[in-house]
Amino acid sequence: MPPRILAENPMRVILFLMFLVIPFFPLLAQGTLDSNKFHLSFTVNEAPEWTKLFHRESGWIGADGIYSIPLDGREHIGNSDSTKTLFIFSDTIYGSADEKEEDSGFHMINSSYAILEGLQPDADRLTFYKNKGKDGKEKSVFVPDRHIAEDGEYYWLGDGFVNRDQGNRLYIFGYRVRNTGAAVFGFEEVGNSLLIARPESASAPAVSEAFRNLQQMRTPFFLRDSIDGSTGSFGAGILVNTPSAGVPGADGYVYVYGVRGKRKELVVARVKAGDFDHFDSWRYWDGTSWNPAVNSAVTVTDRVSNELSVSPLPDGRYALIFQLDGIGREVAMRVGLSPVGPFGPVVKLWSCPEPLANENYYVYNAKAHPHLSQPGELLISYNVNSFDFFNDLQNEPTLYRPRFIRLRLTETQ
Repeated sequence: MPPRILAENPMRVILFLMFLVIPFFPLLAQGTLDSNKFHLSFTVNEAPEWTKLFHRESGWIGADGIYSIPLDGREHIGNSDSTKTLFIFSDTIYGSADEKEEDSGFHMINSSYAILEGLQPDADRLTFYKNKGKDGKEKSVFVPDRHIAEDGEYYWLGDGFVNRDQGNRLYIFGYRVRNTGAAVFGFEEVGNSLLIARPESASAPAVSEAFRNLQQMRTPFFLRDSIDGSTGSFGAGILVNTPSAGVPGADGYVYVYGVRGKRKELVVARVKAGDFDHFDSWRYWDGTSWNPAVNSAVTVTDRVSNELSVSPLPDGRYALIFQLDGIGREVAMRVGLSPVGPFGPVVKLWSCPEPLANENYYVYNAKAHPHLSQPGELLISYNVNSFDFFNDLQNEPTLYRPRFIRLRLTETQ
């Protein structure tokens, strides 16, 4: 479960002192990735125009768990400028960063969303949609049905996509979570759901209406280790590897990645796009073949984060983007020969500077956004949070929002 601080448990926790001694990366990182075909040279730098897009002074002022979903279902790099992007967020803060405003307090909900028209980071074309309760305050958009969850449970959102092979249905994973009352990270995951929306068209009003009529399905994709009790779920990342999504070299499958256990182990499932909500059609990589038993899934690599991405590279390999060890300064990549690997060693792309500013700050859940990327690059986001959340939020109200970097790849023979 991604780390976050609950509204009812604001407190200071001083952990991860190694943040203070890890050398700081410059604003430009670079390296090379060897393959039998050619080299991929890469550079990494900040993408300030995207970071600025989510820097807001009032209303929605921050969230984590950002996933981007192209509403036309075209998942490839260099998508057309005409598409709309759905951004989904988990824990979200509403309020005002201006102490002079009458309502400058903060309140937290468990989920929110926004829609960007076009692929450029234009604040005038980004709209945050509110779901207000009878008291006039914003409330969570994605809420578990009573037949799905027990009282007190809520959703933390996983990845999602628009399935062009199933009538443009929008699928989003929802992890069922409940509070435990523990002093640190006082929550636990207890189940996995699939949320299904059926917008009539890729427009903001249609999506908004569809979210009021979500279909919710229990899934078999929640994982619990019978020996140590550790948990995990499928839904941390989705690779839509289908011709209809515009992905080069597509094999017609949707690959869904899961994370489990204390070592943040990566597991993989796949299913034909047309069978996505038929769970008996899913198959799990057991190391040699695709097995129908969910508990047959083997670890393909580890040290990943609870949110991540897998994207095709120009030379036919796949880039797994993640936050090293779940919580840590390093945005990292492993390169795989296929969607299930084998994955190579950790390539450290970027050392996030935010923890150097405050010993309470931490960063997590790096992932790529291929359809928002230009050819030859990957746009990558990561989240920023604090162990002393509400105290630090008073001092830096816009802390709790995504930051962006850009990975540029250059082919050399």
